[in-house]
Amino acid sequence: MNRRVLILSIPLLIFLGACAFLYKGLFSDPRKLESALLDQPVPEFSLTSLQNPDQQFSREIFTGQPMLLNVWATWCPTCYAEHEYLNELKAKEGIYIVGMNYKDERDKALRWLKNLGNPYAIDLYDPRGMLGLDLGVYGAPETFLIDSQGVIRYRHVGDVNEQVWQQTLKPIFERME
Repeated sequence: MNRRVLILSIPLLIFLGACAFLYKGLFSDPRKLESALLDQPVPEFSLTSLQNPDQQFSREIFTGQPMLLNVWATWCPTCYAEHEYLNELKAKEGIYIVGMNYKDERDKALRWLKNLGNPYAIDLYDPRGMLGLDLGVYGAPETFLIDSQGVIRYRHVGDVNEQVWQQTLKPIFERME
């Protein structure tokens, strides 16, 4: 009898454990997902320029000065919402921003930048999401703060707006300089 109770209780315990795990996930904030790459160098990569398909870039572009890496796409409505503020950051605060067009079509992305302005000092094109995968990108937009040595210091999931910049990103960015 005891053995039968034990055997019947195992599926129940597994079910309850799965429920607890899923219940916890309901209350986690996806914008606060930790990146395994925090305090690690940007992974090795080779991507072309969005503007010039013959131009190749590697992780060396992330050295020399603190910067933002902004992951964006034309299919992303939140990217549209943040784009004007990224233009302001470049124009008013002189922030060096590298843009990575993520899982998108080159022609659409070029039209987007022509129509909305281009806040990016360098435009990377990642049509298959390979660098995005290496960075642990879940979707767009995501923004990484990278120090002058090419080390990822912070990851922000969601749009960059004035409140996010002033309260969260700017204090970290200023400590990196």
